[in-house]
Amino acid sequence: MDELRHLFRRAADHAADYRLSLPDRPVGVPVDQAVLNEAFAGPLPDAPTPPERVLAELVAAAEPGLVATAGPRYFGFVVGGASPAATAADMLAAGWDQIAFNAVTSPAAVAAETAAGTWLKELLGIPATASAGFVTGGQAANTAGLAAARHQVLADAGWDVERRGLTGAPAVRVFAGAERHATIDRSLRLLGLGTDALRPVPTGPQGAIDPDALAAALRDAGPGPTIVCLQAGNVNTGACDDLRRACDLVHRHGGWAHVDGAFGLWAAASPATRHLVDGLETADSWACDGHKWLNLPYDTAFAFCARPDVHAAAMSYAAAYLVGSGGAPAGADLTAESSRRARGFAVWAGLRELGRDGVAALVERCCALARRFADGLSTAGFEVVNDVVLNQVLVGFGDDARTDRVVAAVQTDGTCWAGGTTWRGRRLMRISVSNATTTEADVDRSVAAIARLAHGIGGELVH
Repeated sequence: MDELRHLFRRAADHAADYRLSLPDRPVGVPVDQAVLNEAFAGPLPDAPTPPERVLAELVAAAEPGLVATAGPRYFGFVVGGASPAATAADMLAAGWDQIAFNAVTSPAAVAAETAAGTWLKELLGIPATASAGFVTGGQAANTAGLAAARHQVLADAGWDVERRGLTGAPAVRVFAGAERHATIDRSLRLLGLGTDALRPVPTGPQGAIDPDALAAALRDAGPGPTIVCLQAGNVNTGACDDLRRACDLVHRHGGWAHVDGAFGLWAAASPATRHLVDGLETADSWACDGHKWLNLPYDTAFAFCARPDVHAAAMSYAAAYLVGSGGAPAGADLTAESSRRARGFAVWAGLRELGRDGVAALVERCCALARRFADGLSTAGFEVVNDVVLNQVLVGFGDDARTDRVVAAVQTDGTCWAGGTTWRGRRLMRISVSNATTTEADVDRSVAAIARLAHGIGGELVH
């Protein structure tokens, strides 16, 4: 027992040392992947290895390849760094080693998810009667929401898709903005609807769906099973669809409105940004990430559904040996996983740590820092091409080739990390401010580094 305690403490010390180093360490450094692979490679030993030695070898092999995504100057992929309480809770979850399948395999895990799900719905303005499935990410959340949508629109057409499958089923039309996230397309592939079911709807200047174009598309399509995928937080610009008007249109045509709100749904948690997602409560299902703006550990996301019975019908299963299955939908009934890790403990702890005011402050601070980024880079002579309404900033440094060179230089430099994207036919730097520990000083330091590197690369700065 003393050896186990010592091992766990060593692991916690390594994790804490790493976290404490984040403000000062390079965010991303060039890595020879072949060398890193070799550090992990080699033959599997025949004899057992002492756990403490295994831990030391793991730390030594991994350290050169760690990217400081949890740090204050990582601005890629709209991800935050897991908060202290949430991280500690995740350590406990690993130590407790619970199976969050249902209330029989882990009553505590289900209780934590139930409580945290209630808090999440309150924060986001989702109806209290909605179901909340704890899934791995936006992909899984969108898939669960669209599975519920598929179930209901086909049931409305007299077709039991869970029993009969899709062969011979009425065709399902899926309308989505032209700038939808790619996970929508993959969800349709996974659900057997296929990307040919997609009917892209034009978007406005900032990437939000055009409500007039949606109205026309629905009218022209006529009656039939209809799903509409809306977006809270365009992945490039942060723009949000007019959810109230769009949901009203969808329901007037008998369809199902699903909202992909991977990060943008958190606008609802702040009075300063809530207007951007006005009407979200009128949708039928919602997808939202926790490891993005809420700063929870990977892999944490949520699939909400206004019809818990439909959610469970689309996702659950039962078997004689599964004691406790078949009751009120919970745990695995609302996800595509059975042997689920107890991610609800970290969600509960993270929400408890922040509180309602803390979540609102986190959203407001990240938005303010994004505007500071935009102002700083604009003053330095670079082109900010989007309206900075949330935490997303798009920056151009002249022609596409030059912008890509600046992005590559920033990623190699290590002061901060930002990715590249293509939006409206242009290559741009994409900056996402989502980390609770990011400060004004971090933004200013990053702006200075980007400007230094960009000015060192030849070519015209702005079109």
